[in-house]
Amino acid sequence: MKKVVQRLRDDLNGGGQQFVLLYAYNGIGKTRISMGFKDKGKQGDARDTLYFNAYTEDLFLWDNDLDNDIVRTIKFNEKSRFFAGIKDLALEESIQKYLGRYADFDFDIDYANWTISFSKGGNNHIKVSRGEENIFIWCLFMAICERVIDKHPSYAWVKYLYIDDPISSLDDNNAIAVACDLAKLLKREENELKVVFSSHHALFFNVVCNELKKKPHKKYFLHRPNRGEIFVLQATDETPFFHHVAMLDDIRNAASSGALYTYHFNKLRSILEKTAIFFGHNDFSACIHGVDDEALYARALNLLSHGEYAIFEPREMGTTTSSSSARFWMPSLPDTSLPCQSFWPDPRHE
Repeated sequence: MKKVVQRLRDDLNGGGQQFVLLYAYNGIGKTRISMGFKDKGKQGDARDTLYFNAYTEDLFLWDNDLDNDIVRTIKFNEKSRFFAGIKDLALEESIQKYLGRYADFDFDIDYANWTISFSKGGNNHIKVSRGEENIFIWCLFMAICERVIDKHPSYAWVKYLYIDDPISSLDDNNAIAVACDLAKLLKREENELKVVFSSHHALFFNVVCNELKKKPHKKYFLHRPNRGEIFVLQATDETPFFHHVAMLDDIRNAASSGALYTYHFNKLRSILEKTAIFFGHNDFSACIHGVDDEALYARALNLLSHGEYAIFEPREMGTTTSSSSARFWMPSLPDTSLPCQSFWPDPRHE
């Protein structure tokens, strides 16, 4: 992991890049990499990296007023450097500018007691959903980033931003909106920050890549072979990130080679579900046609994609069901041999 962290820093320094973009599946270790990057910049009490990851969300803790169930607030940790000088930053207007695009509740920050309360439709101190809470925290981070880019003295120590998976619990429309807003902020002329961005969300990652493609940047696929302690960065070219095409290519190769694994059926189900939604069908089975027994194919896919298989322990189908029953229904798929397939490593080697 140390070599990966050093490579990221080298890209941003001697490598002449302003942005490094990482794509990785859940569970690979993106958060560990982000913390390693942050720790690399520690010199005594000095720091050089402002980060957003799962630890950032832990800086906020709900007080649900269990005694009276009336005054519910979020407490935030005043000791964190994340909130350095926040009392003097007047962030409310900036936060509201972003929050108003993604949600319809209001907020109030009590700097004296380090609490945040939410209101909506005349109801005060409401409990917002986990997704709404996450998007508020993200908007707060964006507001702080504005001050960092503006070189506010409270954040003069920040040289790098490390942003890891900021959009959990968001629908696709908001994911695109958040990605565009983030890219717009980072593309400001006065922005001198070096930025590492990582995500498991294919759509979000793709939008950020496209928005930043005219800026100096590098793109990597991050994976961890055999789930060990070795992290691997796989560089990619300038081809846009077509996640669904890469999945099609992987399934086509599996069908032609006969090496079918449990996860292939989840991929196929994902593609058919999205295709059905795009064309306005009520069920993915509407995409299965031109075969002798369409209903049987749909039932087989439904069964195999709901099997109790461990995602991180892929098993060849022959070990859980007969090869013939698993393979006979594999559809004919187009040749999708595009450069982007390099984004899709074989999970059997992880």
